[in-house]
Amino acid sequence: MLACDSDLRAIMSTVTRRRVLEQAGLVHPRPEAVSAALFDGRESFFLALDKVQVKYEMLRAHVIDGLSATAAAEQHGYSRAGYYLIATAFDEAGMRGLLDEPRGRRGPLKLTPTVLEFVASADPTLSGAQLALEVESRFGVILHRRTIERARR
Repeated sequence: MLACDSDLRAIMSTVTRRRVLEQAGLVHPRPEAVSAALFDGRESFFLALDKVQVKYEMLRAHVIDGLSATAAAEQHGYSRAGYYLIATAFDEAGMRGLLDEPRGRRGPLKLTPTVLEFVASADPTLSGAQLALEVESRFGVILHRRTIERARR
């Protein structure tokens, strides 16, 4: 009976953990590819779905256990190139480096505060295309009419 209770707690914590990982966007993209012995399911602490834990254990397997980078990557569901990207991120930022950076740009590159102020104060009867030409002649920045129209909203 006691073994069943601990099994139930482990299952429940895994379900909860999976939900939290999904909400945080931290689910390993290929948990089925993780073949490292730690993630064989015997210990509920090691969960192949936990991308950060898998990355950490991959680095540890190479540095501490002496596995080659290729073997460590393979056993943890990553490519050799992926291993080196993760290792570099860890070297630069520690544990934070194991979290994925948000993809894409960090915001508009050409819409500086000065350009935005100009667009906001421009004649509202001007079309996006006309205002784009004004911005280009005044600031030397080429913007698409749709960019202007979105900035006006």
